[in-house]
This record gives sequence, C-alpha cells and structure tokens, in this order.
Amino acid sequence: MEELGVDTPVSYDCEIRLRVNPQRRKEKVYVGCGAGFGGDRPIAALKLLQRVRELDYLVLECLAERTLAERYQAMKSGGEGYDPRISEWMQLLLPLAVENGVCIITNMGANDPFGARDEVLRLASGLGISITVGLAHQVAVVRSDLEEHLKHVDDVSVYLGAAPIVECLQNFRPNVIITSRVADASLFLAPMVYELGWNWDDLHLLAQGSLAGHLLECGCQLTGGYYMHPGDKYRDISLQDLLDLSLPFAEVSFDGKVCVAKAESSGGVLNPCTCAEQLLYEVGNPSSYITPDVVVDFQDVSFQTLSSSKVLCAGAKPSAAAPNNLLLLASKDKGWKGWGEISYGGYQCVKRAKAADFLVRSWMEEVYPGISKHIVSYIIGLDSLKAVSIDEDLPRDSQDIRLRMDGLFENKEQAIHFTKEFIALYTNGPAGGGGISTGHKKDIILEKALVKRKDVQWHMTATRNKIMQSDDLASPKNIIQTSSFHESVLQSLTMETTLNHKEGSPQIELISPAPHDRKIPLYDFAHSRAGDKGDDINFSLIPYFPPDIERLKKIVTQEWVKKVVSSLLNPSSFPTSDDIEQRNKWISEHVEVEIYEVRGIHSLNIVVRNILDGGVNCSRRIDRHGKTLSDLILCQKVLLPL
Repeated sequence: MEELGVDTPVSYDCEIRLRVNPQRRKEKVYVGCGAGFGGDRPIAALKLLQRVRELDYLVLECLAERTLAERYQAMKSGGEGYDPRISEWMQLLLPLAVENGVCIITNMGANDPFGARDEVLRLASGLGISITVGLAHQVAVVRSDLEEHLKHVDDVSVYLGAAPIVECLQNFRPNVIITSRVADASLFLAPMVYELGWNWDDLHLLAQGSLAGHLLECGCQLTGGYYMHPGDKYRDISLQDLLDLSLPFAEVSFDGKVCVAKAESSGGVLNPCTCAEQLLYEVGNPSSYITPDVVVDFQDVSFQTLSSSKVLCAGAKPSAAAPNNLLLLASKDKGWKGWGEISYGGYQCVKRAKAADFLVRSWMEEVYPGISKHIVSYIIGLDSLKAVSIDEDLPRDSQDIRLRMDGLFENKEQAIHFTKEFIALYTNGPAGGGGISTGHKKDIILEKALVKRKDVQWHMTATRNKIMQSDDLASPKNIIQTSSFHESVLQSLTMETTLNHKEGSPQIELISPAPHDRKIPLYDFAHSRAGDKGDDINFSLIPYFPPDIERLKKIVTQEWVKKVVSSLLNPSSFPTSDDIEQRNKWISEHVEVEIYEVRGIHSLNIVVRNILDGGVNCSRRIDRHGKTLSDLILCQKVLLPL
C-alpha cells in the first residue's frame, strides 16, 4: 500500500473555516443513495449504478445509533469495529463504480475506519483494481467541558459535518471515502459543496443541499419503499412495482436547484406524498433541523412533480448558521436483557397466555422480590403493536397467539434466571404451550451530550493499493469475480424495463375533502410515517386533500396524542387498575408532546418525548424503533369538523 500526502496526518478541529477560492467543477452534480441503513440491499445499489450512468457519487449510509452500539459491543468482544458487510458491498459495487468514475462515500468505518480501509484495499487488490481509499474520521475529543461521568468513557463518537469529506476530495480525489460517524445529510452534502464550488457561508445553498441529503438518506423510503399499503387507494402499489424499486438520486445545480429522481422505467413511486413522508422522517422542530453544517428550516419546503421519475424540491432555507456545538454519543452500560416467547393456540389461548405471564412473573418474584416491575409483556397476534382505535375494545377471539416477555435487569444472573423460569413453562405452565425461544444479552445505550467544535479533532488520509504484476493476473475486466452476476442483473433490468410497471402506481387525482358527518379512520384521508431519535418519536400526518389540514389541527391536540399513545406504556396485555394509574402518572410527569405545522406540504409533525422505553438499544418492546406507531395513529377514528 502507498500512503498519499504527508507521513503523519495533520489534526484539524471542527471550527468553521471558509474554503479558499473554491472552484466550480460542474454545473450540476448527481449524487445517489446506495444504502439507507445497515441492512439495505447491495444488489439495489448495483442496479442504480447500471441504470443511472450520470451518477458522480454513490453514498452508502449504513450507520445508526443501533449499529454504532453494535460495533462498540463487537470491538469489546474482539470483533470488527467497522461494518463487517463492507466487503460484501465493495465486492459487488467497486468494479462498476471504478469503471464509471463514481466515487463511493460511506460511514461504514464506524469505530475502526482504518480496519475498513484495509479490508477494501485488500478486496480491490484481489479484484485486480487499482484504487485510492480516503479516510475522513474523528480522532480525538477534548472532554474538559463535559459532565464528569462522560470524561472517562472509552467509546465516544461525534457527528461530524461535511467538511472532512470535502477536504479529502480536495486533496486526494479518492475512489472511496470511508468515515466515522458523520451526520447523514452531510454525507450527501459534501460532494455538492466540493463539485459546485459552494462555501460554508452560502447558507441558502447549504440548506437546499441538506434538504437533498435528508431526502436521500433513507434510500428507497423516498421512492415507494415503506409506503405501499394494501387497501389504501392512494398507496396500493402493485407487487411487481414494489419488486422493482429504484434507489433515489439527486440532481443538484450550482445555484441550489434540487431534483430528486429514480431510474427511468423503474417501479415504485416518487411523488410529493413520498417526498413529504421522508421530509418529516426523524425530524423534531421542522423550522430548526440541526445539522453540523447549517440549521435548516423545512416549514416552506414544497414538491412539484416533473415526471413519473423526477420531483423538484424547493423552499429549504437556513434558520441559522452551523451550530457552535456538535452532538456526541457515549456508550453506557444499561444492564442485561432477558426475553422469552411461547405460542398458544385454539380455545381460550389468550387466557392461557395470561396465566403463563402471571406464573413467570411470580416465579421471578420468589427469587428476586420486586423485580417484576422490570418486565413487560405483550401478546403477538393480539395487541403487541397496540394498533387499534381507542374507541374500540381489543378483539379477544384470536386462535393463534404468542406471548412475549422482556426484562431489563441489573445483572447477567437475573437475565439468565428469567430465561430458565420461562423455559419451565413447558412442564409447569398452562396446557398446549410450545415453540419456546429465549435469550439474553448485555445492553448498552448511547448517551448524548454537546461538545464544542474546537474540542473535536479529525484526520484525513489516503492510501493506494498496489497491484502485483503476475501471469496469474489478467486485465481487471477479466478477473472481476462478479462479472457474470453483473451481466445477469443487467439482463433482468432490460426485462423489467420491457414489462413497464406503470399500471401499478397509484395516481392521486381529483381528491375531495374528508366527510364530516361520521367518524372515519385517519387512514381514509391521510398518511403517516414514524421515526425515532433516542427515547423520542415523531410521526407525520399528511392529508391527501391539503385543505383538510385545518380541520385536522382541531382534532390532533397534545391531550389526544397522549391518550392514543398511552397504551404503549402498559406493562402487559392485561394491565390492572393500579398499572393504569401508575402509567398515567408517569405520562403526566415525563411524556411531552410537541405539534408543528409544516406549511409547504400542508402537514403536521408530532413529536412525543420519553415514550420509547429508553430507545432502540435497550427497549423491551417488540417494535424498538416505534415505527408501527404510524398505523396506531392512522387507525384512530375521528369526527372532523366542517
């Protein structure tokens, strides 16, 4: 390997420094999203590379609070601190990306960017491809101003902005850039700043670029993924269309004009509705969307359909310059999780599950008095997601259910004992229970704090691999191990284009106001998406008929929201009156609801704080992210005023 630049990397802090004489390299730049989370599909990214030859950059956004915590735990156990799937992604994408001149930017470096770099270089050498891999990553945090307990934590990550990536592009122009934790939108903003000659005081341009990045960051959620809903005439996409989703890309001009797009003749759907859902995904106050590069106001963002594959995005503006502090995440032990599941079917299966729940709690109390308060339970197939109107009783005629119990305990011994007591249901519990599964694991959370920009240091480096000349090495095109797979994918794309799936895409036309003479579910006239940040959740409410927002505002109050979400905090499927009283008291003291109107898309964004049982990394719920909350909301029946 050949190190580029200086032998010893220079440390930089995160203070905002204007670029010196930035050059406009392009009139417009094409930035694609190849991955929207760590579990995304590499083959979909390959299809985007094959279908959209204009692409300049492909961003693999694979790092979230959950996956970052997983990398912390893996490193402590002797595993990789970087995303171990990076070799799978690069094996598939590198050959075509290098051939097309597409630079790949990814945060899969996580806690070990150097390890990720070495893996990519090793893989490229095996493929016979000469590449340069750049690193832009956090190296140190001065913690003198942090709270005492955060000064001695080994594992801390800071959300960096776009500047380290821009500098890496400026200095090395690598084929691949690997980062540590970088704000999602900043991964996409960086190539715009570099290619279009923007500077850090071009706040309106940075706001529009950050809007593009935010829309792209979750991949196919913008182009019909996580949108299809049978029975909803506006969202009932055909299965063939859903099978042929295209990852999105953005076409961004030097003057800040932004269009998001999907590959021509692909399936899925890209329209103002899908854009509106993604705009509010994981957003708190839409007038103050904080990134490390600029604080953006989304309130007046609007979307205009240009074609079935392209939407114009306008109206993002800065509400403030880059913040003075950056967000820091520090790992913290949160005890031990223990869980168990058992199935019951047929006559009175719900009552048998209730009996099993009672027994396990009682057995635990015999050994550890008072520990039952650390256990939650729910019945899959009955109420595990609470998706029922508050006006209706839960159905009790289920014939096939599964009891799930989760405990978050102080130590490993308690978690293991819980699994043993749960397994004892086989011979000591109600009749007919089967399919038991149990488990336990150590849980950590990522505690949040703010750190001054000057206290965060980062490095950038670049390394080029060396291809050994040998009779065993043919030309790169001949030795690419995935070439036959590439060809088969390309053939399937040709066939999919020929089939033309457009008949399956729902058309939103001639929409009328929602009725006012009867109670109707929100499903009938609005759509929603929920997203999480730590222990908080947000969900959007987007009417199909925009003027209905004025009527909806009169229904959706803070009190209404608290009433709807209160069941999420029930300790079991059969709460007692004492349970309900304690729940309501806790909600009154801890749960906060914020409701924001988003004028440009005629929608509401609702934020509920302290509702996710501690957040994704330690929650005892089956839906740790709270993503199904959107359906809990939409099934509520309301009587709209005139």
